[in-house]
Amino acid sequence: MTKALEGVRVLDMTHVQSGPSATQLLGWLGADVVKLEAPSGDITRKQLRDLPDVDSLYFTMLNCNKRSITLNTKSERGKEILTELIRRSDVMVENFGPGAVDRMGFTWERIQEINPRIVYASIKGFGEGPYTNFKAYEVVAQAMGGSMSTTGFADGPPLATGAQIGDSGTGIHAVAGILAALFQRENTGRGQRVNVAMQHAVLNLCRVKLRDQQRLEHGALAEYPNAQDTADADEVPRSGNASGGGQPGWAVKCAPGGPNDYVYVIVQPVGWKPLSALIGRPELADDPEWATPESRLPKLGKMFQLIEEWSATLPKWDVLEQLNAHNIPCGPILSTKEIVEDESLAANEMVVRVEHPERGTFTTVGSPLKLSDSPVEIVTSPLLGEHNAEVYVGELGLGDEELRLLKTNGVI
Repeated sequence: MTKALEGVRVLDMTHVQSGPSATQLLGWLGADVVKLEAPSGDITRKQLRDLPDVDSLYFTMLNCNKRSITLNTKSERGKEILTELIRRSDVMVENFGPGAVDRMGFTWERIQEINPRIVYASIKGFGEGPYTNFKAYEVVAQAMGGSMSTTGFADGPPLATGAQIGDSGTGIHAVAGILAALFQRENTGRGQRVNVAMQHAVLNLCRVKLRDQQRLEHGALAEYPNAQDTADADEVPRSGNASGGGQPGWAVKCAPGGPNDYVYVIVQPVGWKPLSALIGRPELADDPEWATPESRLPKLGKMFQLIEEWSATLPKWDVLEQLNAHNIPCGPILSTKEIVEDESLAANEMVVRVEHPERGTFTTVGSPLKLSDSPVEIVTSPLLGEHNAEVYVGELGLGDEELRLLKTNGVI
């Protein structure tokens, strides 16, 4: 069966996480992703290693479904080879520091001359302006995109989220831009430039907090459990585990009280009657002080305290079963261990085991994109330069002797 992006060649000049997460997704969709690395390799091959002299999980989990070639793009022969690679590619992706590719001699204008049909995507930390040359990391992007100031509890410090919204979140945004540019090329015949900044991607994911920033102009944020803190506020406060939407939600404790023994519960208007019965307070269903969403709004903290007094006596899976029996929106807090062992995630190919030639098997995340005519098979990440001969000799037409000289001279 053909894949959605079969026939699309991606020249992957990315490293660490934001870029590789984008190109891996393109590979999952069927593109031929050729990862171009310096002869020393992507830095993450050696970072956070759990096994000596073996590519780290950091690298393997972000570079599946790719081929690897090495090239010293600072050498003259390296520049010539890079020119030919660009000529033969549909998409080029990079996430170097601002201006790095330009300084190699490959400006957007030069790249267009080489291949007018290429889609050239760049991932940077920031857009044009005072932040352009700031060094960008995952949590820096979270800090400057609105996430950290609104994450945590009101009486505590700003917090980073465990979800990699700065790196992988930006990678997904980049994929959207690349696919749109490829689609437009079908009509125009031309490639185009795609730019995505990490700060901008995080901000896009924090849009509900900008919604609340504007709501503050008209009064307190009543749906926040710390609504009193917002009455005279001029910025959105941290609100703990509040749902951030029109239906209040909170994580309530469960037995036996471990760090992830919680269930997240959302209280919809229709769910209050069965929920009040479940927690042993059926009289609250008709009590004017509790019966309506408006009456409960000023005392959300007390409402979830009552729910927690019930949930804390039961294991989270029992709480989940009872809440779901009454169609009350909820979900258990799953630890990383529970996720790795979750049978439904494995059945949905979201937690997969992959064979690696040096480390044996490793567990990774599967593709969340499920296309009926483009199934995804997760293939192990490549060894450094594993496909040099395949690409340089088999596809670019270099001779075996030149390949040997290129290696001897440090070009590959």
